[in-house]
Amino acid sequence: MPKFNRPLALLLALASLGGCGIIYKPDVQQGNLLEKKNVEELKPGMTKRQVLALMGSPSVQSPFTQDRWDYVASYQHRGGPVDVRRLTLYFKNDALVRTEGNFFAENSKDLLKQSNAYKGEYIPTIPKKNGQGGDGGGG
Repeated sequence: MPKFNRPLALLLALASLGGCGIIYKPDVQQGNLLEKKNVEELKPGMTKRQVLALMGSPSVQSPFTQDRWDYVASYQHRGGPVDVRRLTLYFKNDALVRTEGNFFAENSKDLLKQSNAYKGEYIPTIPKKNGQGGDGGGG
């Protein structure tokens, strides 16, 4: 009996460790999803209420500095490097005075090149079992 258990245990250990490298890592996107057209509509002098209606709630709003709103988003493609984007809005007397950040730093050509880098054709293959096939001779 011990001779049978040792190879079985070794096979089980190898099978469980072999799957470690093929774990699926999904894309992770967190934070505010801002649209460029909304950010371009921001104008100095807009009230906080107008900005809130246009942009949505900021992801970071300090209780100590009510005149600064931060919109932050991060994106990670399948365990790769994390891309962090920020847009900071500054208010004075409830009116927007300036914006800072790199939320839409890339141009459209760079975005297109980046999106095409991850395209690939995936064709799943299903192994055929003995006696099964697509020959239509089942009956």
